[in-house]
Amino acid sequence: MKASVIGATGFAGAELLRLLDGHPEVELAAITSESSTGENIAAMYPHLASRIETTLSSMKDIEQIADNSDVIFIALPHGHAMKIGRQLKTRNVKIVDLGGDYRFKDPKVFEAWYKVEHEDPETKAVYGLTELYREQVRDAKILANPGCYTTCSILALVPLLKAGLIKTSSIIVDAKSGTTGAGRSLKLGSLYCSVNENFHAYGVASHRHTPEIEQVYSDYAGKDVIIQFTPHLLPVDRGILATCYADLCEGVTAAQVSKAFADMYANEYFIRLRGQGVCPEIKNVRVSNYVDIGWQLDQRTGRVIVMSALDNLVKGAAGQAVQNMNVMFGMQENTGLTQLPIYP
Repeated sequence: MKASVIGATGFAGAELLRLLDGHPEVELAAITSESSTGENIAAMYPHLASRIETTLSSMKDIEQIADNSDVIFIALPHGHAMKIGRQLKTRNVKIVDLGGDYRFKDPKVFEAWYKVEHEDPETKAVYGLTELYREQVRDAKILANPGCYTTCSILALVPLLKAGLIKTSSIIVDAKSGTTGAGRSLKLGSLYCSVNENFHAYGVASHRHTPEIEQVYSDYAGKDVIIQFTPHLLPVDRGILATCYADLCEGVTAAQVSKAFADMYANEYFIRLRGQGVCPEIKNVRVSNYVDIGWQLDQRTGRVIVMSALDNLVKGAAGQAVQNMNVMFGMQENTGLTQLPIYP
């Protein structure tokens, strides 16, 4: 199977190349970068040397790239994938967008939060959180890969929302991400001297992942869910930890909470239920496609606290994209993604 990566020089794009290189069923057809066209990807990312010695091309030839590909991964900032999706509607190629263009059922929500007019509003993409929408992913033509914060936060509370064990009016998601979650472009807040020995919140009450989380929570709750979502920047390279708080419904027991998680995730390869009283750590999922989930009931406050950890570049981006590709093309879901976490 031939795969192309549009935007291969960003953090997510480079991680995608690493994973595709280890995939037994995939051959790289083309990799692109508008800022580094003509350069060798291994010169920019030496860890790919002798494995992927490929010259970067331009996505100006996107139709030719599509004709030579079975799947195209778009690892670009928002605003680009919608143009490519519209251009390739008649081509026999599947698209996986790692950006935000196709994640919302209502394009008006995208426009409100991203401040960009949607150029392909009539296209109905599949939201690619495989563990929740596997059957839809199988038949997807255009697939919207979830955001990293959203994957971590959604997987943490969906079982309890589906089972009706928590109240929907008071959910708080407190999440922390490594600096690669901000992308590779130069930003003052991502400089070493800004991040090192520092820790701070950002995007308070305004982060674009908020409506994405709410959309899936609402799907599983069966009614509109409004949350409080606050992201923070950790002084580490990669990893996300989401700590999610919700009020329990009257009479809910610890056994019911544990059962809700087991009912949804016991057979999910990449979700590791660490259980009640266990606090997941980002070190234990680093450079893997696993999600570790633990929880605790606070009898004093009547709340459940669910903690989830993942690698923002793998399960939160490139690994989820490969997982979705495997499902779309009828392969084993874990093909090319079975590496154990790197420790320490």
